Amino acid sequence: MIAAIQGLPMLTLITFTPLVGAILIAFLPKERLAWIRWTALGTALVAWVFSLLLLTAFNPAQSGFQFGEVADWVPTFGIQYKLGVDGISMALVVLTTTLTWISILASFAPIKERVKEYMIAFLILEVGMTGVFLALDMFLFYIFWELVLIPMYLIIGIWGGANRIYATIKFVLYTLVGSLLMLVAILAMAYTYQANTGTWVGAFDYLKLHEFGFDPTLQFFAFGAFFLAFAIKVPMFPFHTWLPDAHVEAPTAGSVILAGVLLKLGGYGLLRFAVPLFPQAAHEWAPLIIVLSLIGIVYGAIVALVQPDLKKLVAYSSVSHMGFVTLGIFVFTEQGLHGALLQMIAHGILTGGLFLLVGVIYERTHDRTIAKMGGLAGALPVYSALLGFFVLGSLGLPGLAGFIGEFVTIIGAFDFYPWVAAVAALAMMLGAAYLLFMYQRVIFGDLSDFLKGLGHHLTDMTRTEVVTLAPLIVLAIGFGVFPGLLLQLWQGPVTDFIAHLGPAATALR
Repeated sequence: MIAAIQGLPMLTLITFTPLVGAILIAFLPKERLAWIRWTALGTALVAWVFSLLLLTAFNPAQSGFQFGEVADWVPTFGIQYKLGVDGISMALVVLTTTLTWISILASFAPIKERVKEYMIAFLILEVGMTGVFLALDMFLFYIFWELVLIPMYLIIGIWGGANRIYATIKFVLYTLVGSLLMLVAILAMAYTYQANTGTWVGAFDYLKLHEFGFDPTLQFFAFGAFFLAFAIKVPMFPFHTWLPDAHVEAPTAGSVILAGVLLKLGGYGLLRFAVPLFPQAAHEWAPLIIVLSLIGIVYGAIVALVQPDLKKLVAYSSVSHMGFVTLGIFVFTEQGLHGALLQMIAHGILTGGLFLLVGVIYERTHDRTIAKMGGLAGALPVYSALLGFFVLGSLGLPGLAGFIGEFVTIIGAFDFYPWVAAVAALAMMLGAAYLLFMYQRVIFGDLSDFLKGLGHHLTDMTRTEVVTLAPLIVLAIGFGVFPGLLLQLWQGPVTDFIAHLGPAATALR
């Protein structure tokens, strides 16, 4: 099996299988809704199976990138179609393919209009997200990075809520500003490489640029450009304001992918590109980024505590939880980096589940106001139990994936400087406060008058809704009890990352 996989262009198959599905759907009659839905789901499942097969063949003990694919694209400027996978990108690719088919399945009932266009947009979105995690050519990476923007813009702008146009324009403007600055930095790197080597060959090759020593001044400003692009996507404080609007207006599946994968593009960009390409500048910028991360962790938790809307509460919780990711990266310790990666995976699983559950109650009530809820434990027992599971996972209950990511990050932060860890630990307590306060108001007590008025429309979860959550429950428990499955997967890249950077930044000590 492994030998057969190694003989196939697996990375291309995983990346572009959804595009094949999108093309097939484009030729289907728009009246054939069942055909369209099942073709989209089938295509996403095929890509998921390919990613699992790749995972079985992946060798964590082997250093560097595996299953590499290279072809000249624009030889004049040394631009290549170059893909590769290591332990970090392997985990994120599987997360992407898993959440995509879950999101498509979750869209079967809620999406009733322009289903054909919706499924095409979702599959193209998967192409862009997967490509970002696998690209090893800077030009190719930028193409995939920008490709993600278009289908997400359409998903929110067409199938979103009442203020969807405002939310999409804000989302695009924020993302585009950072992306264009990153493009300028990529071009500056390529021209610098060409000027020093006398050839364009390798000017956009990540592996060659990784070993090329850039001038400290170029490093400082190029890192700033990359950081802005990735910080907006994470999103870090104070670049986070687009996220709550986008989440509130996006359809349920759009919110799942936005929180589960799109935010991880920013964390991955910092890990893969910004820090390794500009290590000296990363040390110089680290104190500022650590302070912003701590502010984001605490600020996101405090604002979530007073949110009246379920979706906004979960959105601001993402700001807080993703702050642990940037904190773990920029303390430059092995434990911190492991914690950041664990937090990325755990956040994708648990917050994706929370958004699915918010979508379930919204489909029945067409409202997300917490004050109108109450007493769901008696009316919707299955829903109440599942919401309780994901709430406990998100607040960091030991034994579930959310705990281990934050715990290891705090260990890494403590090794860097104890007061940094203390501030991060405070936010964990705030996280428990806003999540449990929300759960108490929504689930316990007498059934509210608003919910009573819904009558027979207030029904418990369907089989399909439970199926969408089942894989996330398994993963949350599995990675919570056996985090070594993930730690072993990316141990090699983490070790190389720390060795390349040297000791932790000391400006805050």
